[in-house]
Amino acid sequence: MNLTRPQVCCAFESPVLDRVLPPVLVLEFVFGLMGNALALWMFVFHMDAWKPNAVYLTHLAVADSVVLFCLPFRADYYRRGKDWLFGDALCRILLFLLAANRAAGIFFLTAVAVDRYFKIVHPLNRINRMGLGYALWVSLGLWFLILLATGYLLTDQHFFRNGNRTQCESFNICMGFSPLSTWHNAFYVIQFCLPGAIVAFCTARIAWQLRVRTVDKKGKIKRAVQFVLAVALIFITCFFPSTVSRVAVWVLKAWHDECRHFEKANLAFYTSVCFTYFNSVLNPVVYYFSSPAFSGTFRKLLDKLLHQVEET
Repeated sequence: MNLTRPQVCCAFESPVLDRVLPPVLVLEFVFGLMGNALALWMFVFHMDAWKPNAVYLTHLAVADSVVLFCLPFRADYYRRGKDWLFGDALCRILLFLLAANRAAGIFFLTAVAVDRYFKIVHPLNRINRMGLGYALWVSLGLWFLILLATGYLLTDQHFFRNGNRTQCESFNICMGFSPLSTWHNAFYVIQFCLPGAIVAFCTARIAWQLRVRTVDKKGKIKRAVQFVLAVALIFITCFFPSTVSRVAVWVLKAWHDECRHFEKANLAFYTSVCFTYFNSVLNPVVYYFSSPAFSGTFRKLLDKLLHQVEET
């Protein structure tokens, strides 16, 4: 269906998504909130020694916890057949938080993978001797980059009228190429491809160290391999599908100017976006593999809770 906004834009009915996505988003909200609340509680109250990777993961847990509260609003939006009832300001804030969380998830996971890389592959590098102050500055730099790259979503209206419904989307398929729309698509792809290449490089080099070093008395390299593999799994599961489907829409726009050519790619994109939100559920798994301190503390707390349950 073609609409004018003032240019030609595309809107598609997706009753399957309207039925499937709300319960999926609610489940992501529940399990993600439980996992990240537990992670923050452990980071704040039960970490004996803070290291740079713990600083990065704490920032990631905070970003995940904040964005999870957007998911019930998104679930209600899909339940109503893509009809936004909460006003312009909240629409802008929600789309900004979703975009910023995706970038934060990718950037901070990459930061921890790079930290593991230097610790294992280049143990004598001076970066490994830098303390928490360095990690805090890196975190602030990443947040500044995230705000710089996604803050424009707060400056413009994202409403789109489709019959008697008001859609709240940052990825409307409108013909033509505006500078902000082009940047929105470009950053969505670049923020996955470049960090993804860095994570793949770190994973390969750390795995190679495990192969060539015959002695790993404390299992440090093995844990690092498990960690970067968990990060790589999140990249592939959560961020890769939506990136590919977004590229597909972008390529189709270069070749076609009729809405009928975009329906399947649009459906694939909004389906795969749900996997992006799933990173907030999976990230606590990364925290478990991030360090012996975190996994050890988690096991102690779990044993304590199980012991209390047995006594009652």
